[in-house]
Parts: sequence; structure tokens; C-alpha cells
Amino acid sequence: MTTEFPDEPAGEFPAPPRTVTDREGREIELRVAGEADRERLVEMYLDFDPADRAQGIPPVKEHAIERWLDTILSDECVNVVALHDGVAAGHATFVPDEEGDYELAIFVLQAFQGTGIGTALLETLLGQGQAEGIEKVWLTVERWNDPAIALYRKTGFETQNAESFEIEMSIRLA
Repeated sequence: MTTEFPDEPAGEFPAPPRTVTDREGREIELRVAGEADRERLVEMYLDFDPADRAQGIPPVKEHAIERWLDTILSDECVNVVALHDGVAAGHATFVPDEEGDYELAIFVLQAFQGTGIGTALLETLLGQGQAEGIEKVWLTVERWNDPAIALYRKTGFETQNAESFEIEMSIRLA
């Protein structure tokens, strides 16, 4: 698959660490995620609503979640976690593809959806990506996932292909 990207960079995004307050008044810490966050992330993904799973991720069973985290918490990927009172409320990652670009995946626990955490998490991951010199990011989203599509558009992603049941979107960071 050859992904098309916008000609111009999207602008600057805030890099972690940072703290935001969601629409429920909860203080959310956004920081680079790593092995120290593994247990929190396993718990988050075990609590993840099956209806919010897309394209087979996140995995359902604990051993599959552990194997998946082995991959995405590697040094090749970029990860940001959203924490509320030490509990993972959201996680976003950039995973490199064969072209040297990065695919985005973002997950927010149902209890935190619709409160602004997804926007803060995505902006913070984009900021970390800029800090690490990442130039191009892409994603696919199911065409009926209107909240996710709105989030991606709000943060600067542009639709590149809407011909299949999934929409392809991309952003240029540099």
C-alpha cells in the first residue's frame, strides 16, 4: 500500500509530559509510555470494551495483550499513555511500517471517552513524534466511527482514501 500524505506539515503539537483536565474535571497525566507502564496497560486492555475493538486490536486475552505490548512497547515504536490517579485511561502508539512512515493506533477506555482525553492523547503523541523526527503518520478507521474520524480531522489528519469500508487518513508532521 502506498499512502499519500499532505504536502504541508500540520503545525506544532504539545510534547509530553503534560497534564490536562478532562471535561469531567479529572486531572490526566500524559507521558511517554514504556515498560514501566506495562502492568497498567495490561489492566486497561483487559477492561477495554469489546465494542470498541477494531481491526483485531487490542487483543482480548491477557497472554495476547502481553505479546502485543512486547511489540508496541519496543524502542521502534512511539507510545504515550494517559493516566488518571495512576490508572491508564488511554494509550496511543506510532508503529513503523516498511516505508519508514508510522501507523497510528489510539485507545481510550469507555469511561473516559467523550471527555477530551482522546484529543489530548493524540496531540501529545503527535508532539512526541515531532520531537523524535517523525515526518509522516497514517491510519485506517472504520467509516462508521464518526467520533474517531472527527478527532482525526480536528488534529489535522486528511482523508486520502475512502473507497473501502475503512477510511485511510494521513498527516505530515515535518
